[in-house]
Amino acid sequence: MQSRGKEITAPHLWTVLTRSHRAVEKLAEGSIARTGLCLTDFAALEALLHKGPLTITELQGKVLLASGSMTAAVDRLEKRGLLLRKPSPADRRARVLELTQQGRRLAQSCFQRHAHDLEALMAALSRNQRAALCSSLRKIGLRASNIIEQQP
Repeated sequence: MQSRGKEITAPHLWTVLTRSHRAVEKLAEGSIARTGLCLTDFAALEALLHKGPLTITELQGKVLLASGSMTAAVDRLEKRGLLLRKPSPADRRARVLELTQQGRRLAQSCFQRHAHDLEALMAALSRNQRAALCSSLRKIGLRASNIIEQQP
């Protein structure tokens, strides 16, 4: 642990960031589990709720899942009557995924509970601290992406 007044090194900051991420991830996963959905199903419903109808490829890109996992999630959600596969008007080979009324109600309810849990966590920060943290994390993420792109 570093004492006050000393410079915070990059390795120390990485350790704090990693531990914080793990704790927040555990809290978020627990919040999602309490909705009665698995993480994959929750992510798919949330994306369709906020982005509207999507093809399976578009949905996969939004929730960053492997193709097999996404197909399994869509199959589960369709079997439960939470979404429908409809023909795409733009591409007859593609199917568009759309929430049913039941799916929309469930997604809204689950997302609202999850958002409430996250707001309770983030209440530890003031509005200005949230903005500063968000800005700082974006800078770090962009810098990491740029460094990765430049590596052979």
